[in-house]
Amino acid sequence: MPDRLIRVNAYTTLDLLEATAAGHDFEESAFAVLNVTVPSENPDHVTVELELDNDDLTELPAHADRVALSPDQARELAADLESYADRVDEE
Repeated sequence: MPDRLIRVNAYTTLDLLEATAAGHDFEESAFAVLNVTVPSENPDHVTVELELDNDDLTELPAHADRVALSPDQARELAADLESYADRVDEE
């Protein structure tokens, strides 16, 4: 992925995922990078970033999706992830 927008290094949260981009008239799959970070100075939010490998996409230009979460929102997301992971493990 030569024109990657998210920096991938030893600290990247998840650097090889299977992901799907879906639109009104398309759906295509690609490898993806997911990263969770906070600003290095004066952290006031948690950033979650997702980037699909654009070498495998024909419908979308190179891009990364980002969302900034408050600490409470990040904790709520973490709790939901734990709960759903537990449900999958139980099955």
